[in-house]
Amino acid sequence: QVQLVESGGGLVQPGGSLRLSCVASGTIFSIDVMGWYRQAPGKQRELVATIISGGNTNYAASVKGRFTISRGNAENTVYLQMETLKPEDTAVYYCNCNYRKKYWSPQTLAWGKGTLVTVSS
Repeated sequence: QVQLVESGGGLVQPGGSLRLSCVASGTIFSIDVMGWYRQAPGKQRELVATIISGGNTNYAASVKGRFTISRGNAENTVYLQMETLKPEDTAVYYCNCNYRKKYWSPQTLAWGKGTLVTVSS
């Protein structure tokens, strides 16, 4: 069983910055994709950003140019640097990853429990 634990959420004023972290633990041979999603109150969960093992990244249009996703030196870690935050960025942010337990294993998707980001003055 792979577990993902997010951290770094909190209350920040509009225009401020936050850095989210996510660490995956458990039986992992490789992680192919790591990503951040968010869910605002009353809305569906949406993609924020993803990063594949080769380093290519993908961003939602609403965060492009403001957020940066990166992998740590430890390949089981992913970060989300959020700049110029807006009230509409308020949401629970979830980390996920597509991983393989063994080299022959199919990809399995795992989710963290989320961390709350509140942007408000």
